[in-house]
Amino acid sequence: MSREARFHPILYVRGFAMRDSEIEDTIHTPYMGFNRGSSRVRQGPGGELHTFLFESPVVRLMKDYGYRDIYQDGAVHEGELPSRSLLIHRYYEDAAGRGRRPSIIEAADDLSAQILWLRDRVCGNDSAARAAFRVYLVAHSMGGLICRCLLQNEAVGDAEARACVDKVFTYGTPHDGIEVAGFNVPRFLDVWDIDNFNRETMARYLDLVPREGRVNHLDGRFPPERFFCLVGTNHQDYGAARLAVGPMSDGLVTIDNAWVAGAPRVHAYLSHSGRFGMVNSEAGYQNLVRFLFGDARVAGRLVVEQLPLPPSVQSAREDGETIEGGYHFECTVTPRRFPPVSLSDRRSAHGSAIFRRYDELFHPQRLGLERARHPVLFSLYLDSSKITVKQGRTMLFVADIAVRSTEFKVGGRWFVSRRVPDENLFREQLVILATASSQGWRLRYVLGDEEWGEGRGKAVSMDDEGKGYVPLRSRKGFQARLYLDIADWQ
Repeated sequence: MSREARFHPILYVRGFAMRDSEIEDTIHTPYMGFNRGSSRVRQGPGGELHTFLFESPVVRLMKDYGYRDIYQDGAVHEGELPSRSLLIHRYYEDAAGRGRRPSIIEAADDLSAQILWLRDRVCGNDSAARAAFRVYLVAHSMGGLICRCLLQNEAVGDAEARACVDKVFTYGTPHDGIEVAGFNVPRFLDVWDIDNFNRETMARYLDLVPREGRVNHLDGRFPPERFFCLVGTNHQDYGAARLAVGPMSDGLVTIDNAWVAGAPRVHAYLSHSGRFGMVNSEAGYQNLVRFLFGDARVAGRLVVEQLPLPPSVQSAREDGETIEGGYHFECTVTPRRFPPVSLSDRRSAHGSAIFRRYDELFHPQRLGLERARHPVLFSLYLDSSKITVKQGRTMLFVADIAVRSTEFKVGGRWFVSRRVPDENLFREQLVILATASSQGWRLRYVLGDEEWGEGRGKAVSMDDEGKGYVPLRSRKGFQARLYLDIADWQ
């Protein structure tokens, strides 16, 4: 696919507005919140402070990729529109006409109509262009449920509109509902339409059967690999709702409810909205444009071979004591650009590190599992057009990886006598270089804690099945293979 062919029209679908005053604020702005930016202060090499500005996703799409809104002379332009058009789904604007808030199904119906309206304006009567027409849906919070309702409920909208959807990107969408004080919001709580986030209600408007009580699946109605979930992990910078929702959330949506089964997901230290919200962030924007327009997808899966115990805990184990504990796998991935922005950020301090028990990795049958649950540290998208230091088509990113144990129980009691808090079993800043060639992608790596990252690096090792990996080990006895899977995207 040519790079130009990737630039389909974008439809933004905003999130939930709880109070009537919030709806009023929403409908009186042209971009319904997607025009809000942010600023951050960074320290320079001399100690001086610099302000870095993120102008908003709407402005950046216009400046970086040549997108245009659909407004002209103070109204919606009814004439021909370019393929790089950007449209805001203003479903709350119809609340006054209906005399009430639109339901999820009504908003999804309207989204279907807007897709077909946009196809008419972009393609006219050109039958070939109409057949090839595609659109990207970009949604915040409840907006992602509106998109899913259109894609999954065949009684909603038009089949032609569904066929036009090429990719979906969601920010902080409660794909498995919203929890308050640890409980899913009840169906009877229909004030301000909060019952939209009850799983039974969701199952109805999404037209699906829950799987093990969960509704965060696409039920085969849309390719999950083309459905992206950005998961926020900063609950502290959201509003009062964070007090009821608690940690391991973005302040409104828990981490475990913000993803779709089988879909790519990225964790970022961002809140649901506000000054540190995921929509008005550089990290959110960089994930968005790489998913929509990038040319490579890369995933890193850690296959653990040895997990050592601290010497005193190992001694207790050899003496026949029962050992209880788990492991946290942290990984922050940052591509080479200025200013540096982490695309994926999973850390224990944010409540987003990957947790595994020993048996999940080495004795899955004891837990009734078919296979070991080796952690996927990252799955993200790259764009060769964003290379800041030209080296052919070599893209560089850094994976900062750490593995540490939780606190241990020995013989049913917390083991504290010789325990060092938060001790790393492994820590490495891994520099990964990916180069496109006629034979496919060539991968090299540098162990950045020991060598300068500017080096040429080593070629990845190959296993018996021809899969490439980076061998990782520490002097404490940790040993693993980081399998790197990179493929053309689009």
